[in-house]
Amino acid sequence: MKGLTVDYATVLPALLPVVGLVVVLVADLVDPRLRRFPYAVAGLAALGSALATVPGLALGGGSTRQTFCLTGRAAARGSLPAIEGLPQVCLWQADALGSTLQLAAALAALVCIALAWPGTRRVRPVGSTREPVEAVLLLAALAGTVVVAASRDVGTWLVALELATLPVIALVALSGRRSAVAGATQLLVTSLVSFALLVLGVALWFTATGSPFLTPDAALSTGGAFAAGTGAGATAVVFPSVSAGLVALATVLVVAGVGFKLSLVPFHAWTPTAYAGSSVAVATFLATVSKVAALAALLVVLRAVSVLGTPALLSIAILAALSMTLGNVMALRQDDVVRLLAWSTVAQAGWVVLPLVSISALGVTASATYLLTYLVATLVAFAVVAVTLRDEPGRGRHLSAYDGLWQRNPWRAGALALALTSLAGLPPGVIGLVGKITALRPVVAEGWVWLAVIAAVNAVMGVAVYLRWLRGVITVPEGRAAPRQPAAEALAAARRRPALVAGLVLASAVLVMVSVQPDLLLRLLG
Repeated sequence: MKGLTVDYATVLPALLPVVGLVVVLVADLVDPRLRRFPYAVAGLAALGSALATVPGLALGGGSTRQTFCLTGRAAARGSLPAIEGLPQVCLWQADALGSTLQLAAALAALVCIALAWPGTRRVRPVGSTREPVEAVLLLAALAGTVVVAASRDVGTWLVALELATLPVIALVALSGRRSAVAGATQLLVTSLVSFALLVLGVALWFTATGSPFLTPDAALSTGGAFAAGTGAGATAVVFPSVSAGLVALATVLVVAGVGFKLSLVPFHAWTPTAYAGSSVAVATFLATVSKVAALAALLVVLRAVSVLGTPALLSIAILAALSMTLGNVMALRQDDVVRLLAWSTVAQAGWVVLPLVSISALGVTASATYLLTYLVATLVAFAVVAVTLRDEPGRGRHLSAYDGLWQRNPWRAGALALALTSLAGLPPGVIGLVGKITALRPVVAEGWVWLAVIAAVNAVMGVAVYLRWLRGVITVPEGRAAPRQPAAEALAAARRRPALVAGLVLASAVLVMVSVQPDLLLRLLG
């Protein structure tokens, strides 16, 4: 093997969204009147990306699929440090955990595209460019999410993480409403601060390890060298050994930088504003795909430093405790369901990072497991909100719009009930209970008693948050009847919004499947 080797099958999950957005752009040039075609292409690209992750899902026992691999000499010619002694270094790595996160992002993006599907008018008005722009931005953010889960060098990692973030800022502002612009502005400012922290963390990583690669081998190195200059005059510059404290500081900065994107307290201020100002489809994307990108980026770093036996980080414990508590307290005060789900995201983000107090394989797997349980349940909840908004555009965002939903529309109420009980960790949402137990295991194993107590208290508070919504769904409003929607009327409504219904059905089917067989997620994660 000489130079750079590329396995296109391994990078196919990222290539398909890129191909899809190119097709959308070309089609818009050819016929700018098309309204549904951009979403159809985006949906096919997301579905293809999900299917392309299947070979990676079959990997187990630490097996990986690698590509963009450099031999020692080729890397030296590219002025990459500390790799002359290595047989090869690969910039892209697919394994069971990374492929599962890619699959989750692609399926979540597919549901978001279904929720954003335009109405009955097939030809868009003259001068309107919303449809192709929205489809391109969704695919660009998806491509960034897929890449960041597999990247193993700091350059690709940083660029992919920002590619997963910047298009979402434009998506939030796309509606043009004042609230949307305010949310996009807040998101932009926090993203810039996040990027600065991430760059500083990467710089410290490079200083400590002498390597631009986010791999265990790089973490284990106590120093490194790189070629300064080119040709025969190149000289080797050697980094001195740096204490493990510098690597720990780099990790803390990465946690803080990713904390903005995960909506962790105190980096959460943009979340309720951005969610409330966005369309439901974009808010769903923020709550699901963007969170996969953020956690995937964090796990790349933590899996690299886990070989050092790094002690548990107090900063992660504090962020988790604050996020769970503030998120639940604020969610209890919300009557707007989108804002309720926004604060729910803050609380659930605390649960996502909770297992990472143990920087180990157990903590990484537990964190990914909880993220997937949250993602599927949140997709269903947002899909129900989107369908309700289509039926009741004036009041579908208020909790009162869901009173007596069980009597009016049992199948939609059942989907919402399963989603809310999963988020609360109650039967029949068994997957939510499994996720919480899995998240607590590393905390108990590390001996964080006070953190486990705070998590248990917040689990009870979370039950109150979601039962407050669920109570109205399953009870008949006092003093007024809640007639059941006739089957013919329900069928006609479904025909008017087939994409919305398809998105809800897809998300609900996945939630039912993992609730019936919760160990499926653990098997997928290897």
